[in-house]
Amino acid sequence: MNLAPIILFVYNRPWHTCQTVETLRKNDLAGESDLYIYSDGSKNEQEKTKIEEVREYIRSIDGFKSIKIIERKENLGLANSVISGVTEIVNMYGRVIVMEDDVVSSKYFLDFMNNVLEFYKNDMRIFSVTGINYLNIPTTYNYDVYLSYRGSSWGWGTWKNRWEKADWAISDYKEFIGNKEAQNIFNRAGEDVSDMLISQMNGNIDSWGIRWLYTQFKNDAFTLFPVHNLINNIGFDGTGTHCGKGNYSNTEINDDIGKIELVNNIELSDDIVREFKAYFKRGLTGKIKRFLKKVGLF
Repeated sequence: MNLAPIILFVYNRPWHTCQTVETLRKNDLAGESDLYIYSDGSKNEQEKTKIEEVREYIRSIDGFKSIKIIERKENLGLANSVISGVTEIVNMYGRVIVMEDDVVSSKYFLDFMNNVLEFYKNDMRIFSVTGINYLNIPTTYNYDVYLSYRGSSWGWGTWKNRWEKADWAISDYKEFIGNKEAQNIFNRAGEDVSDMLISQMNGNIDSWGIRWLYTQFKNDAFTLFPVHNLINNIGFDGTGTHCGKGNYSNTEINDDIGKIELVNNIELSDDIVREFKAYFKRGLTGKIKRFLKKVGLF
């Protein structure tokens, strides 16, 4: 099996970057994996010191098969940096594993990602794979992975023949915004996703992720998730580009998962769809339900 390269996007958070890299290095496959690090340029003078701290650290990294660092002179912003960086590397390798600078991983993360990228490479229903699991999986669900209408930007991977289908300009947006039925179908991924796309197109946010999810929706495709959580986002301390303060993704990483069984022709579970919709439900009711589920009271 040809291992997928790892792409890491960093900016101005030296401590977070170090945590991300150190957990990746503990993976058995790290020493066999090529690592590409994209360091974005500064938005202003105040950020240059932190950016240089990050760059000094990433120049010291070892433990991977090869390491290539791309230091941007200009600030592309996270969305443009991810779009251009993933495009460059996925065109070279055909598949990629993508990390941002605030995602820590299980020691089994790279093994899982490479296995699913290989196993499902010809299943064009699956547009991306991820190591995160947000949900309390129903006891009636009997598999180690599941499909979702929703995607994830925290420790994920894809293939060239899926990534190249993205229309980053969302050229059919006017048609979509005038079609409530289409918006309702898109919202199977969560009640927030149409609003996020509207915010993107109105210039209120700058997200590659919502546009990639829209690509998945337009192609009637899914993201593949693990039942056992393999990553965690540590950026919810107010330091991230899109992460506010809070502990939204504080799910326990599973470092004792054993062998994961993958199955062909895996089907979408209605129970999982309901769990996702409840997890990402708007308003106080959804937040209360998420909290109660975490403490085992719902």
